[in-house]
Amino acid sequence: MVSGDPPAAEHLKPIINIMDNELRKTLESSPIETSAPCRIDMGGTLDIPTFYYPLRQVNPCTFNIALGLRTRVRLQPYTNGVIKISSKGFKEAEFPADAAPFDHPLGLMFATATYFNAGGVHIEIESGSPPRSALGGSSAAAVALVAALLTLFERGGASDNNFNRRLIALLAYKLEETVAGVPCGSQDQLAAAYGGVHLWHWKDRPDQSHFKRIVAVKKEYHKELERRLLLAYCGKPHVSKDINGRWIQQFLAGKNRIVWKEIIDQTRRFAAALMDRNYSQAAAHMNRETALRRAMTPDVLDDVGVQLVENALQNGCGARFTGAGGGGCIWALGDIENVDRLKPLWEEVLSTRDQGCLLDVEVDTRGVVVH
Repeated sequence: MVSGDPPAAEHLKPIINIMDNELRKTLESSPIETSAPCRIDMGGTLDIPTFYYPLRQVNPCTFNIALGLRTRVRLQPYTNGVIKISSKGFKEAEFPADAAPFDHPLGLMFATATYFNAGGVHIEIESGSPPRSALGGSSAAAVALVAALLTLFERGGASDNNFNRRLIALLAYKLEETVAGVPCGSQDQLAAAYGGVHLWHWKDRPDQSHFKRIVAVKKEYHKELERRLLLAYCGKPHVSKDINGRWIQQFLAGKNRIVWKEIIDQTRRFAAALMDRNYSQAAAHMNRETALRRAMTPDVLDDVGVQLVENALQNGCGARFTGAGGGGCIWALGDIENVDRLKPLWEEVLSTRDQGCLLDVEVDTRGVVVH
């Protein structure tokens, strides 16, 4: 099933406004709050143009499931000309709007506020997932913040932009790509904007949309899917650009390209099995994709991750790290009886590490919303 996405503008026009008295009054009378979901995924990295352009002949794709672990953003008025950001897991920071650093741990948020010239605002971020858990939390926060700032200027009458999910996702992606210092993909922002369970096909025509959205699991089957999922936080934060950076350098050097083609094939087969609600077959493709990644970069799993994946394999489930791995989260999929058998084994492994735990798994159906 292909979505009926609204047509995107040919160019994303910057929305530059000044936090004037009218907009401050808007926030003072009614603070704005938005939220967007995190995600679990498979086939990642292939949403980076470095990969999907050269591999276009084999139709690159990635898969993700948006989760009810939502990142919330709240806008409140602050000192004129100053941007302040508060986010759990990070030291509170504030800077003049015209000198906010983009290489700061919260640099993406400062860059997003600067794009809107939003001085005089306090941005509060509350994440439903652990910091740096490889669930796409920073991208979800960026999507929520873009939606919040668009809403602010729309309410204040300072913008005539009729924004949509597509616009929000692409703007958040372009801003992240601008400040990241490494090539970036856009599947995290798209999952945050749209919600749901999707297979994303990456397109090679610069004159067209760079993605095609396919619904992999309809809403009526989300509860059935949830019953067959586990999600574990390994208690160790990840740094995605370390492993992603190695994959990119290897790919640019001509290495492992046949492996990436098989990863595409396994991702496509996984999604097809899921569409047929054949969870054991989907698990098999999931395990093959994980094995291919581990062969390229063994440290994509830490010691706890290795134990979790081995337990899943021994109990008939599929298991994969989220994002680029190297810490963060591991998710599992399988038939109900296998997942039920796996759950206490995972809980035992996670108990050996501080902060290691199972996270709630609920498929998000809303995507980014304004509260």
